[in-house]
Amino acid sequence: MSDRYRRGVDIIQHLCAGKLEQFLAGKVAEVAPDFARMAVEFPFGDLYARDALDLKSREIAAIASLATHGDAMTPLRNHVIAALNLGLSKAEIIEVLMQTAIYAGFPSALAALTACHDLLTDEADCQAAACRAGHG
Repeated sequence: MSDRYRRGVDIIQHLCAGKLEQFLAGKVAEVAPDFARMAVEFPFGDLYARDALDLKSREIAAIASLATHGDAMTPLRNHVIAALNLGLSKAEIIEVLMQTAIYAGFPSALAALTACHDLLTDEADCQAAACRAGHG
């Protein structure tokens, strides 16, 4: 196991708040273990380990970038969870996703907000909003 991989695993462990196995034991690891290793080493073992940005800033960049794709909702959700684990507020993450509308368009921002709806609300908030809107 390389130092890059160990560093990557440590960072993923920190971001995933104890759910490392779910991240590492995915379908990609099953069919392409070398590619799965590279997906740990380069982004997390190399880039996330650099000192110029803190992990919160890196997660903001990841969320914004993934939201612009429109078809990367699983990784987007994973990075939203990591951002929440690092202490970003739901309001901050919503603001980042709204900001993507300027550069990626409203459809991408709306798709990202919809894909992360359950992560950015809770049942009590949803029920209260429905009651205020006259739907509850």
